[in-house]
This record gives sequence, structure tokens and C-alpha cells, in this order.
Amino acid sequence: MEKRIIIDGKNAILGRLASYAAKQSLLGKEIAIVNCNEVVISGNSRSVIGEYKKSRTRGGSSLKGPFFPKIPERVVKRTIRGMLSHKQRRGNTALKRIKCYNQVPEEFKDLKKIVSGKEKHLKTIKLKELSREL
Repeated sequence: MEKRIIIDGKNAILGRLASYAAKQSLLGKEIAIVNCNEVVISGNSRSVIGEYKKSRTRGGSSLKGPFFPKIPERVVKRTIRGMLSHKQRRGNTALKRIKCYNQVPEEFKDLKKIVSGKEKHLKTIKLKELSREL
């Protein structure tokens, strides 16, 4: 049984990718998600950007949070964190087993990757474009 899973995030829908990664991490596997720039969110781009802007400005005047990231690899990790019970030990250790990268690192170039996405025939926005708009 493989203990390490490498997922190529190109054209993968963010929610489906995050739920798969969270489940596999809870089962004890090391997860590496590459090409987080190319992960897509389905929906109208203006409404998606508006929702993410709203969640980023929700911090309040005391600036004590919640903090919502802008970088695509951090957005993916934060989405996965929302699917885990990260305040308990099991969820926290599962979250530590997940690594996200914007490109493919040298150590993963030759290894087999799970291709999780294909071309979508609906309105989508890539995380690279979303982070540029935020």
C-alpha cells in the first residue's frame, strides 16, 4: 500500500480535490498536491472573487482573524483544513501530512502523479487569477 500520494491539481475542482486529500490524510497517507496555481473553482468568476474578498475582509478592526490567505497553495491548504477537525489531535496530524506546491518540485518530477482534473465545460476561475484579483 502506498504511503505517499502525489496529486496533480491541474484543472481539478478545489472542493473535490480538498475532500479527497483530507480523507486520504486521515487514513494516514502523506499527500503532496502540485500545480496549485492551476486548481479551479467552479462558478461565475465575479461572484467567486466577491465571496473570497468578503472572507478576506471579515477580520474586523482588532485584526485578530480569521485570516484568509491570498497565495494559491495556501488557499488549497486552508480549504483542506476546513474539512478536517484541525483543533483535535487526529485532524491536526492529518493536516501536517499535507503539503501543497505551486509548481512541481524536483523531488516529484519523475514520480507517478494522480491526475485529478480534466477540461471543464462550465464557468471556472483558476486560483492564479483569483489571487491576482485579491
